[in-house]
Order: sequence, then C-alpha cells, then structure tokens
Amino acid sequence: MVSTTPKLPLKNRRGAFRLLFFALMAVGAGNTMLITSVLPLLVRRLELPAWTAGAIFSLSAFLWVVTSPFWGKKSNRWGRRKVAALGMAGFTISMFLFGTVGLISLSGFITFWPLVFFLLLSSRSLFGLFGSGTNPAAQAYVADRTEAKNRTEEIATLTSGFTFGTAIGPSLAGVLIDQVHLLAPVYVISIVACVIGLTIWFTLPEHREPEIKVVKSDEGKGLWRAPGVMPFLIYGVGLSLVSGVMLQTFPYFMLDRLHETGYLPDPSPQNENPGAQELGIVMTLGALATLTAQLALIPRLKLSPKTLMISGACLLVGSAVLTISLPTLAVFGMAQILYGIGQGFSRPGFTSGASLAVGTTLQGNVAGLVTAANGMGFVASPIFGLWAYENVHQAAPFVFSGCVLVLMAVFAFFKATQTYAPDESEVIVSEDEDD
Repeated sequence: MVSTTPKLPLKNRRGAFRLLFFALMAVGAGNTMLITSVLPLLVRRLELPAWTAGAIFSLSAFLWVVTSPFWGKKSNRWGRRKVAALGMAGFTISMFLFGTVGLISLSGFITFWPLVFFLLLSSRSLFGLFGSGTNPAAQAYVADRTEAKNRTEEIATLTSGFTFGTAIGPSLAGVLIDQVHLLAPVYVISIVACVIGLTIWFTLPEHREPEIKVVKSDEGKGLWRAPGVMPFLIYGVGLSLVSGVMLQTFPYFMLDRLHETGYLPDPSPQNENPGAQELGIVMTLGALATLTAQLALIPRLKLSPKTLMISGACLLVGSAVLTISLPTLAVFGMAQILYGIGQGFSRPGFTSGASLAVGTTLQGNVAGLVTAANGMGFVASPIFGLWAYENVHQAAPFVFSGCVLVLMAVFAFFKATQTYAPDESEVIVSEDEDD
C-alpha cells in the first residue's frame, strides 16, 4: 500500500508549526488559568462545594475522551486545518460563556448554587465537545510532515506550546486577577484564542485535501488494541489520572497548608484572594520546568520514548513526596519544578511512542487516541483528588498518585518497547510551494 505524506518546504513548514504552537499555548494557558487560579477562587467566592470544581473538569474530560478520536479521524478526511480551527472556536466560545456565567453569579443575579454549577458545567463542556479537535489535528499535522527519526523532537516542540501556555497562564492570571478582576483572565484568553483560530482557518498551509483520504483500508479499526500502541495509551491514561489528581488538588493543598501555618491571612475586603500571587508563582515555576525539559533537555539528551516515560514517572513521584513533606513556599516551588520536568519528559515520551508505532496513514487516528488518553484520567481524578482530599486525608491524593506513578514506571520498563518499522513503499513527497 502506497502512502504519500505531504511535506511542506522548510520555511512554510516552520511557520505552520509555529502557528500550531501558539494554538496549543492558548489552550494550555486557558486551562491552567481555570484550574489553578480562577476556579479555586471562584468556587470559594461563590461558596460552592469544593467537589464542584473537579466535577466541572470531569465532565469536560469525559467529553474530550469521547470526541478526540472522532476529531482525529475527521482530520484525515476534512484536513488538519479545518479541525484545528474548529477546536479553537469551541475553546473560545467555552471560555467566553464560562466567564459570563461567573460574572453574572458574582454580581448576585444568580444565587442558587446548583444552577450556577450547572451553567459553569455546561459552558466548560463545550470545550470537551469541540475544543478537543485542536490537539489531534495539530499533532497529526506535524506527524504528516516529519520523518520518524525527528518526530519525537518535533512533537515535543509542538506540545511545549501547551507547556509554555501553562507557564505564562498562572502568572498572567495572578496579575489580571489582582489588577483587574477575578474573571479577567478568562476573557483575555478567549480573545487570544479567537484570533489564533481565525489565523489557522485563513492561513495554515493545507489547501489540498489530505492524501490519506484516497486510501481505502480498515487498518485503523481497533487501533487502540494494537500491541505497539496500547502500552503507550495505557501509560497516557495513567499519566492523565495522576496529572488531574495532582493538578486539581495542589492549589487547595498549598493554600490551605500555608493558611494553617499563618503564612497567608484570612480573606478581607483589602485582599479578597489571599495566596493568588504565590500560587501563580509556584505554578509558573513548574510550567517553566516543563518548557525547559521539552525545548532544551529532550533535543540535547536524545532520549527514547521509553526512557522519557520511565524518568518522567520517577520525577513525578519525587514531586508528590515533596508536596506533602513541609508546608513552605520553597518546598512547594521545588515540588512543582520536579512535577514540571516529569511532565516534560513523560508526555512527549508516550505521545511520540504512539506516533512511531503506526504508519503515516494512521497518524490522525493515533493522534485522536492520544488526545483521548490525555483526558481520560481527568474523568476519575475528582474522586481520587478533591473528594479524597476532603473526605480521606489531605495527603491522600498525593500518596495515591505516587503509587500509580511507580506502577507506571515499571509498566513502561517492560511494555513500552515496540515501535513502527516503516514500509519501504511509503514515500514522502513535497507539496506545492503555494500549499
């Protein structure tokens, strides 16, 4: 079976990759702003139960899991550009509606908390339904245009856009919350996402239909069960689970522990959101560590996907242990640095491993599965995260995460071994200059 993979001229290809980098950066910034800065403070200002924060992200994650493979397959037929732009449109609308519901609720127009919760849940769900299209389309776009030997580095560079967004998200949110309004970050990122989405729609070089469309094959059916793909997806689900648990619980854990030690004051009219800036700084350290791992360490170390997965899991174990050790700002900052490097290794590791496990005609399919795996753990993370934090013990989510991460490292050592051997009939062709 012959498969042609479009390959843009280097100049055009770099510009296209850069645009997708900024798209994932906007998504990363928006998500981190909500998880670490806006939602914890909004939930407490509106006096909602803490579990509602996890539930809002849980439903969105479930929809993300269901729809990501669908958008990955559609990108094979519609083109990567259309699906990526559609995803940015869904993200924009979701953020705008979320901010509007929060603003109306803070103004006192809606006081019945179940209704507030339902509206916030519904607006965030739009991201799970439609925003999930950007990631698989972007990953498949890059995979289409890179050779196997360079794919780990290129995918790491692309996903570092999401990481860079998480780096600037908390700090930017802290400034906007302090100087403007609690919901200012939501509106700012929705405007940025709208501009990027329109730019993708009108300028991303993909004027021809994907070559994959003409291939008639059932080889993509049951792809998740393929021996070369399943280990990476299992690892990805585990990573998303512990990421959801640690990321959703950490802001509450840090703020509560620092308040218990007297480092943070009680809320007052002069300081309605104590700890917002400290939390932003700590979360930014972690995101910058991830960015450093993906842009500096991975290209220089040239580690295999398997090595990245094992070392990433071990670093994340260290982060969980540090988090529950001493309640000081310095320790929390170091824990987030380890968390950031661990994420920077493990996520590109399993993503590139799954991509290398299939041929060029299935990149859209596997990208959708990877994106689904990235969200699947968030469906259950509120149970092991915020619920366990409130009902079992404050340290329970991090102990649970550490145990899961140890199992993941062992699993990766024994199972993350198979890679794709390209068929000699597969060739790479160059697209026209105007594509």
